[in-house]
Amino acid sequence: MKMKHPYYLFLLVIGSLITGCGSNDKPMSTTPSAPAKPVLMEPFRYHKMIEVSPGQDYDILSWGRGSSKVGAFEILHSDSAAAKFTTTTGDLDGAIVDVFNTDMDLDGNPEILIQTKGNDTLYYTHVFAFEFTNGKAEKLDFPKLTEKYKKGYRGNDNFYVKDGQLIREFPIYDGNGKDAKTTGAKRQLLYGLRNNSFTVKQLSKDSTNVTSAKPVKITAVQNSQPKKKITSEKKHKKKHRRHHSDEG
Repeated sequence: MKMKHPYYLFLLVIGSLITGCGSNDKPMSTTPSAPAKPVLMEPFRYHKMIEVSPGQDYDILSWGRGSSKVGAFEILHSDSAAAKFTTTTGDLDGAIVDVFNTDMDLDGNPEILIQTKGNDTLYYTHVFAFEFTNGKAEKLDFPKLTEKYKKGYRGNDNFYVKDGQLIREFPIYDGNGKDAKTTGAKRQLLYGLRNNSFTVKQLSKDSTNVTSAKPVKITAVQNSQPKKKITSEKKHKKKHRRHHSDEG
């Protein structure tokens, strides 16, 4: 019986050591960490993947070495079902801001629109548009702003897709050059597509001058001097003079 006490004492010491070591460890977190956003490697600068339908993916990238202002873009179309892969490229002036997928003419062929910010003094917006039919890309000419729509325009465009249509809005400025100031008004344009040609119309009225002039109130000017009344005596004299003139 005496021989068992050292054995039990040994087990007690080992157990306390294990418990002490375990208490210093931090509890493992059960919340999964968000996956890190992949970093683009040179020479690529921008990437966005658009899934039009299952198995129909479009990867839009921009790339170029040695300059951050000019480069090129490419659209990689992956047709997983048919195992077909095509590439569409073009020159790029400026940086890609966003990419949109539309079907404005409702023909079942997707349109890929690339919005870029130019490198001119006002950072105007440029749009590269393509319609894909059976894996083949057809370049579409995105219309420039007409003089009517360009009045007060100084860039800072915002594009978005609503109900399958492309909407463009931008603030309106008053003045030219560095002295131009925003008026607080915005212009909204709706773009459509018909026979592979864009249509443009304005959604609502706007003004390049928000503070409209107050209407001038026109009042009638009255003569301060009252009209003279003709008395009965004066009327009699007038009649008497007319009588003598008739006799003469």
